Amino acid sequence: MKKRKHPSLIDYSIFIPSMISLIVISIPFSMYESKSLELLNQVFDSVVSTFSWGYIWYAIILVGAGLYLSFSRYGNVVLGDPNEKPRFNLFEYASILIAMGLGSTIMRTGMVEWANVTLDPPFGVESGSSEALLWGNAYSMFMWSFQVFAIFVMAAPALGYILHVRKKPFMRISEACRVLLGDTFIDGIGGKILDSIFLVSILAGAAVTLGLGAPIITYNIAELFQIEQSFTITLIVTVVWVSLFSISAYLGVEKGIKRLSTFNMYLAGIFALFIMVAGPGIFILNYFTDSIGFLLSNYFNMSLFTNAVDVGGKTYIESQTIFWFAYSATWAMLHSVFAAKISRGRTIKEMILTYLLAPTAISWIATGVLGGLGVNRYINGAVDVLSIVEKDAMAAIPAILRTLPLSSIAIVVFIIVAMIFLTTTLDSTTYTIASYTGTKDMSKAEPSRKLRIIIATLITIMALILMQIGGLAPLEVLSGVMGLPIIIIQFLTIAAAKKMMDQDKAWLHNVRKK
Repeated sequence: MKKRKHPSLIDYSIFIPSMISLIVISIPFSMYESKSLELLNQVFDSVVSTFSWGYIWYAIILVGAGLYLSFSRYGNVVLGDPNEKPRFNLFEYASILIAMGLGSTIMRTGMVEWANVTLDPPFGVESGSSEALLWGNAYSMFMWSFQVFAIFVMAAPALGYILHVRKKPFMRISEACRVLLGDTFIDGIGGKILDSIFLVSILAGAAVTLGLGAPIITYNIAELFQIEQSFTITLIVTVVWVSLFSISAYLGVEKGIKRLSTFNMYLAGIFALFIMVAGPGIFILNYFTDSIGFLLSNYFNMSLFTNAVDVGGKTYIESQTIFWFAYSATWAMLHSVFAAKISRGRTIKEMILTYLLAPTAISWIATGVLGGLGVNRYINGAVDVLSIVEKDAMAAIPAILRTLPLSSIAIVVFIIVAMIFLTTTLDSTTYTIASYTGTKDMSKAEPSRKLRIIIATLITIMALILMQIGGLAPLEVLSGVMGLPIIIIQFLTIAAAKKMMDQDKAWLHNVRKK
């Protein structure tokens, strides 16, 4: 009798081409960083100058598509059995999506993004002026608003539908597009290319996120212990980080990701209250109110701003907005795969609106509190934030935190919150990639724990190598450029979701009984 061969943990037909592509891209760019970064910046500048209008309308159209699917007959379609309860209660569900959607990046944005805009404000506003300060915090909030979260979630309806309603074994982009592109294309090289594009963008994005997230921790650790920044500190922090997100990913969504996400929501709330009580609470509330008013008054201006007539010359926000949307696009499929996976029992409307509203609300509050603290310290002369940011933006974070009472404790809590935020982002990433590349039936099983650890190890090795040889900057710009093919795939998945629900008449057969 022949021994049965154990099935492979991973689908090598999409995983190996993706890894080879990343290696081919990363090594030469890392060896010749300055030249490659210059080349990539030229490419990206060309994209910005040619397609600024396209990225802006892309984000707005996705918000419109999200509202259409939510409030049309498709909004009540349940992802799964209409009689079953959702997998998570609303607080747990929102907490997981917030932790996945924001990560530690919100900590950096909240603390220092206002300063970048204040130094180089739009519409001819004077640098460093009071109006520039309002533009700064309002733009920081705009960066974490409806367009970005629409980018993150709008492939999820198709992916959730094929997994929870049609019970397809593989939750892949190719499978979601089958209804549009046909069996011949999807089962051939075309399907492999679609899935490989997803993997390359997500693996690159995960390595970049780990690399960019580390300084948020290391700068504060260096300040706490009064030591110099070094790769050794980065290595230690990364090892601790990897241990945390590997354990969390290994435990799975319920035991790992959910618990970390909900715990961090409470801890972040306590930290925000501490800043309000121990810091300039009244100023923060007033500045937050002004920032919200300024944001709402200028939301359409920021959403549709390309500066075609060069008002006041080119400024920070034109290229930053396009980069932000393009970079978000590279993460779109990851967020959508993860959102689809955890949305069993939720309606299309619940999934989309939770992702549009919950992370937006929390990010605006976080930006208001952290940005308000930084602006107050700048105005009263306690920290010359603008001068520090011009030289090294990350150095401004511990300088601002040092002005709080019990500053060492404040820095420790900041480190923990940022650490957990990035941990939840990366363990969600690890879990999602394992779900995507695994060979198990995802409609019935969780991804292999062994595969989750393998993925976590690969992301870590890639990030550490790139950090050591200085190759993160080219890969960051490249991941922004790679948003272009993802945008096309996103629109395909939206059309596919509508077509599948029309074919099944899901608005009649897959809705909750009143």
